[in-house]
Amino acid sequence: AWGHPTYAGDMADVESVAGTPGTDAGPGTDRGAGGRTARGGPRVFLLTALVALGLVIPSAVLTGAAAAPVAGLSDPGAVVRWGLPLVRAVQDISAAATIGLLLMGGFLVPEGRRSSRRTTSARYAVRTAAVWTLSAAVVTVLGFADLAGEPLSDPGFVGEMWASVWAIEALRVTAITALVALAVTVGTAVWRSRAAQAWLCLLSLFALLPLALGGHAGGSADHDTAVNSLAFHLIGVALWVGGLLALVALRPLLGKATTIAVERYSTLAGWCFVLVAFSGVLNAWVRVGSIGGLATAYGLLVIGKSVALVLLGLAGWQQRRVVIRRLREDRAARGAFTRLATAELVVMGAAIGMATVLARSAPPVPDVLPGDRNDTVLALTGYPRPEPLHWSSWITAWQVEWLFATVTVLALGLYLAGVLRMHRRGDHWPVGRTVAWVAGWLVFAYLTNGAPAVYGRVMFSVHMSLHMTLSMIVPILLVLAAPVTLALRTLRPRHDKTLGPREVVLAVVHSRLLHVLGNPVVAALIFYVSLLGFYYTPFFPLALTTHTGHVLMVVHFLLSGYLFAWVLVGVDPGPPKWAPMLRLLVLLVTMSAHMFFGLALMAGTELLAPDFFTQLHLSWVPHPLADQQAGGAITWGTGEIPSLLLALLVVVAWIRSDAAETRRLDRQAERDDDAALRAYNEHLAMLAEADRRAAGGTAGTASTAKTSRGETSRATETKE
Repeated sequence: AWGHPTYAGDMADVESVAGTPGTDAGPGTDRGAGGRTARGGPRVFLLTALVALGLVIPSAVLTGAAAAPVAGLSDPGAVVRWGLPLVRAVQDISAAATIGLLLMGGFLVPEGRRSSRRTTSARYAVRTAAVWTLSAAVVTVLGFADLAGEPLSDPGFVGEMWASVWAIEALRVTAITALVALAVTVGTAVWRSRAAQAWLCLLSLFALLPLALGGHAGGSADHDTAVNSLAFHLIGVALWVGGLLALVALRPLLGKATTIAVERYSTLAGWCFVLVAFSGVLNAWVRVGSIGGLATAYGLLVIGKSVALVLLGLAGWQQRRVVIRRLREDRAARGAFTRLATAELVVMGAAIGMATVLARSAPPVPDVLPGDRNDTVLALTGYPRPEPLHWSSWITAWQVEWLFATVTVLALGLYLAGVLRMHRRGDHWPVGRTVAWVAGWLVFAYLTNGAPAVYGRVMFSVHMSLHMTLSMIVPILLVLAAPVTLALRTLRPRHDKTLGPREVVLAVVHSRLLHVLGNPVVAALIFYVSLLGFYYTPFFPLALTTHTGHVLMVVHFLLSGYLFAWVLVGVDPGPPKWAPMLRLLVLLVTMSAHMFFGLALMAGTELLAPDFFTQLHLSWVPHPLADQQAGGAITWGTGEIPSLLLALLVVVAWIRSDAAETRRLDRQAERDDDAALRAYNEHLAMLAEADRRAAGGTAGTASTAKTSRGETSRATETKE
């Protein structure tokens, strides 16, 4: 259906659900194809917001989220206590609406020949992003008043808040969100192309991630699980709710493209449902703790959200099973879709209202569990002190990192699904590539969830083992699996000028940025210079003491290593590869510099991140400096194996390339009776003939000159 002419952009039969067809467009009205108008866009946003705000009040009364503090604590006032959850609900809905509108304009909805859907989605997105920016700023102000216990009317309120915003994490994350939302607002107002909306959609999703660090997630004892699950939850909800909001708002302008837009959104919504359900269960379990916790006021709201999730799942199943089929067969079924989608948005609004109150309610499990207050490891890293390292610990020590575990499962599942699709249509895919991909992600899962992750937080030597494997072994395996080639051979193309997965992959492969990064010298500099910049700057202590720093460290090691391995031995499409000899030279220089880094650690007498390692006091760990020097030895020694492997792979690729070129020339010679060789021999014969003629001409000239000199001599004698 994606390539069918019906959905290619003929928008002559656009309907209007909020006005008479053919009427003039008034203020706030967006004109579609054939002069028809759509005035229902803002109404669906308002309806969802009103439902969410309506659920905030009874939910807050149930949990006491807006109740006055107990005696002895400062009261910021009823305006702050009630305003904070209400404004947060507006922030959540406006953020979701912005993301959904940019998602539709950038990825899902084709542009018609006589319509301006993309312009309309951008126009709506500017408004919702402005509301998002304003509400995030208000949340920051009310949040400071709530934390400080000061009313907004306090004379020194503004000065104190300005001095504290960046010092308090809960305020800093909302301020960052407000700034990013402001950037999205300006960007959407200035750039309204498909590519611009796609990039702004990704930027909007990024603005949600700082919010995962606040609230209960930021202070939970199981910090990593709470933060990761909340980040998954926010992204899933924003795409799910925002996409449906945008779809209903833009539906009057979609016309015949309604079916394709609903189908694409339905696929995305299915993934979001799984993501929201999984992260919601995980997040609720961290805070509820047990079945008995569901009997509390907090637990009742969790149950309410669960019921909403089940209802939305059933509605989505009904959309896919009945409504989409009816849309293909009968255009009049668009009204049925709108009614069901509006009902879904009401349920979504109710769930957002309950979620907003949950963020301000005390969970059954306290944010910080009682423990050994003298455990410096727990205080510095957020993890309890590990058992002494034994040889068996490399097998038995595990701590699930849900973010990287989920990424591993998705990477394996999508790759294997692509291989299965190849085999089903009769195409061959090398088994070695599949084995390399599976092996690479299994090693990655062990590094980020097993003993290297557990002991790498407190031992420099184990940390360097993790680093070397993550940046040099895992990337080689992943590069050899050729995932981009597999994606391009299995993903279906779109013929309506929208961005699907295949189009996004192609855009990245042919982008100017990748052309620059794909230069072997640039990739080598990123690989090595970022290594120095990480260990000899405050980024290293940040990665040891914060979850965000740890995640960024792992992502950077993996991506920089992948880029370096790809420019050397990658088979996926991209910028032109350098000659094998030059690639070997780049590899030799880079690995030599990497070896000197290891030697510097071995001979170094200054401790990296001294404020961290000197406070751990682990009896089974040698002196921190000795452990660091051991890490330098690991860096120096283990770097040789990947270097040799990369060199061998470059040489093998060189040999295969020459052999393939020879076979190609042989086949060409068989087809044209060795025309190239005959042409070459004829060219040599022509050169030889030219040489002979040149030699003959020279001899004739010499003889003529000799005769002339003789005749001149005789003439002179006769005259005398």
